[in-house]
Amino acid sequence: MASHHIGLVGVGLMGHGIATNLQKGGHRLTLLEHPGNQPLDALRAGGARTAATVPELARAVDVLLLCVTGSPQVEAVLTGDDGALAHLAPGSVVIDCSTAIPASTERMAAAAQVRGLHFLDAPMTRTPKEAAEGRLNLLVGGDAALFAQWRPLLACFAENITHVGPAGSGHRMKLLHNYVSLGTVALLAEAAACAQRAGMAPEVFVDVLAKGGGAGVALERLRGAITTGDPSALRFAMSNAQKDLTYYQQMAADTGAVRDIGAAVLDTYAQAVQDGGGDRLVPELVAQLAKRNA
Repeated sequence: MASHHIGLVGVGLMGHGIATNLQKGGHRLTLLEHPGNQPLDALRAGGARTAATVPELARAVDVLLLCVTGSPQVEAVLTGDDGALAHLAPGSVVIDCSTAIPASTERMAAAAQVRGLHFLDAPMTRTPKEAAEGRLNLLVGGDAALFAQWRPLLACFAENITHVGPAGSGHRMKLLHNYVSLGTVALLAEAAACAQRAGMAPEVFVDVLAKGGGAGVALERLRGAITTGDPSALRFAMSNAQKDLTYYQQMAADTGAVRDIGAAVLDTYAQAVQDGGGDRLVPELVAQLAKRNA
């Protein structure tokens, strides 16, 4: 695989692991300076440079990788006179690993094409732990030949890489995945809160579900929150859950799909943000629901 000069916007909990593994893969890095970045000392020691502005970063690289919060941030980075699309060299590729609204992604892909650029949406699943290990799952939307060309670079930081379809499809699959994942967590958290209010032993509750129809990743991520009050197994903020489910609802509305259960799940997380703040971890939903009166 050829070495590339990669510009990374968003060196947060996930982006830092991505950057580390791209560096291990022999790629040069330029990172956008931002107060939300994780400490950059180790990346700088490995040769990474920083850029103060998006145009400065875009002019220096042949690959632009985004790992930001959502569609407003993606559009802010890419579009406008100071956006990256106006400053990347023709033939460069944009890889968006954020979670975004598919309709917005399709607009960004079209805008990139007009300027002679390539675009892949490659949202990820798993956690910061797997990001640091280079073992993320990627759901990729874009031209099949383009996907094949850039798959080796994606493999620097991902273990399972799935080509889902044309541009926007990666973000559609990510929203479907997160709706199912966060919806299952919400269902289990509500059941655990009911069990707690009913005086059930939390260890018994978890053990019975784990041996039956409630077994799975969601239960394991909630196990500590249910049995000991430790929410650290899922380092995902309530505000991010609310954002992702809002995006899911918009996608479902755009396609005319039934979304009644999705609305109830979104309301659960929105109320949790209102009650405890957006920075609380998703497994803390168990304790919040146990305290709330119907």
